[in-house]
Amino acid sequence: MIISLKEMQLNFPEYKFHLQKSERKTMIFDIVRRKFVALTPEEWVRQHVLHFLVGEKKVPATLIGVESAIKLFNTMKRFDIAVFDRNGRAMLVVECKAPTVALTQDVLDQVIRYNMALKVNYLMLTNGLTHLFCKADQESGNIRIIEDLPDFSNLSS
Repeated sequence: MIISLKEMQLNFPEYKFHLQKSERKTMIFDIVRRKFVALTPEEWVRQHVLHFLVGEKKVPATLIGVESAIKLFNTMKRFDIAVFDRNGRAMLVVECKAPTVALTQDVLDQVIRYNMALKVNYLMLTNGLTHLFCKADQESGNIRIIEDLPDFSNLSS
């Protein structure tokens, strides 16, 4: 799949990415996994989120998990991105979709299900064009929409 980056302008600050061609695919360097991965529309969004978290929210790249497996209701699922504190406790889970995928109730339900296993304080859903930030109250189970994510130093609250 060939992706025209000019057609894929996203609602994030501008970042510099390292791209390379491999056979018939374009690859993008993942700053967390420290390797080149296939550039798909969803990966383009994921890489913007990673740069956003590291650059804008001051999250150490070493405390970010990308496409890791979790057990949920006796099945294995993969979350896109999670941020952990220095003790290994998850604080934020992010669900990334391609820019052509709408952020529907089903997408929100998906990240809420992930949170049943991760028990984070913050959720983020994005298709690169629209971002939804939520604060989760683990005691009451309530989730409310917030304007933006706090910086890393305040993610645990």
